[in-house]
Amino acid sequence: MNRRLRTFVWGVLPIAALGTLASLDHVPGTDIDLTVPYAAEGPGPTFNTLDDYEGKPVIDIQGAELDPTSGNLNMTTVAVRTHMSLAQTLYRWVATKDTIVPIEQIFPPGFSEEQVQENNKIAFSTSENAATAAALRYLNRPFDVRVEEILPDSSAKDVLAPGDIIVAVDGRKVADPMTVRTAVRAHAPGEDVSIMVRKDSGEEAVHKLKLGQSKQEAGKAQLGILMSAQSAEGIQVEYNLDDIGGPSAGLIFSLAVVDKLSPGEINGGKFVAGTGTIKEDGTVGPIGGIVHKIQAASDAGAEVFLSPRLNCGEALSRKHDNLTIVAVDSLEDAISQLEAYNRGDKEQLRTCDQAKN
Repeated sequence: MNRRLRTFVWGVLPIAALGTLASLDHVPGTDIDLTVPYAAEGPGPTFNTLDDYEGKPVIDIQGAELDPTSGNLNMTTVAVRTHMSLAQTLYRWVATKDTIVPIEQIFPPGFSEEQVQENNKIAFSTSENAATAAALRYLNRPFDVRVEEILPDSSAKDVLAPGDIIVAVDGRKVADPMTVRTAVRAHAPGEDVSIMVRKDSGEEAVHKLKLGQSKQEAGKAQLGILMSAQSAEGIQVEYNLDDIGGPSAGLIFSLAVVDKLSPGEINGGKFVAGTGTIKEDGTVGPIGGIVHKIQAASDAGAEVFLSPRLNCGEALSRKHDNLTIVAVDSLEDAISQLEAYNRGDKEQLRTCDQAKN
């Protein structure tokens, strides 16, 4: 009996030790890392862009009369879990609907976690600016291109200043931040570009600036400034979601701005959610993690989900019986599709099932 007990104990001990190690993210008392090189992606929180968050409107618009809104226009997110032990990774793979991906998909080689977070912050800020520009353009409201921030290694440092209005690039008037970026990209890194700006005093000045090279796109010229679309009528749009990163909220942000500045309700008072990048001209682009964003919207009670058309194949890879997934290509398209849904026009409504075929 004692021999059997000893055999059992000595057989269980290694298994228990391995199980303990699998549940740890480092060796106790050391700096030895035991985390696995994988991340888990799952449904993240959703935010109603027509509502308040932490006591402030998610989208605060000043300088214009606002039209009443109701219902939901929810932006959706993906929750990403990193620094997981083997046991945590296996649990999320077996017991949840999370997607387990190589850590390189979250933190590309050569980029630290802090650099990725900073890039996501910049992408989110760019998305906000593009959303404002697309909404104002859709509403035929005039706007200016405003300098928001000068990057430390930019030749514009000590020449341009936050608040300057970019009037022209290389002698051509600019219509939006995209126009500025396109003009800059027509040059090679190291070349000079001519920038005309208008100061707060109303004085205009022309500066020649040497272009740097983009850190995101090798060989592409970069001016080294962050820009925003600012209403020429004094309308101010502020977004109050500071802890979110990435560009995928652009479409919903733009819809919410249009909804607040125009008569009627884009969502028909219903619970609408969605995702998609947006450009200043209103073009909607694909995003990552859409199955998790759709799941988050479904869990929150949405009845309609706006998906970039190019994401429709992935969007339909999982079933969501109580959710109508609508395919869109642009801001104008999204608004017309919601109008078709609200009036029950199935012939004009283009769902992802139809867009995929």
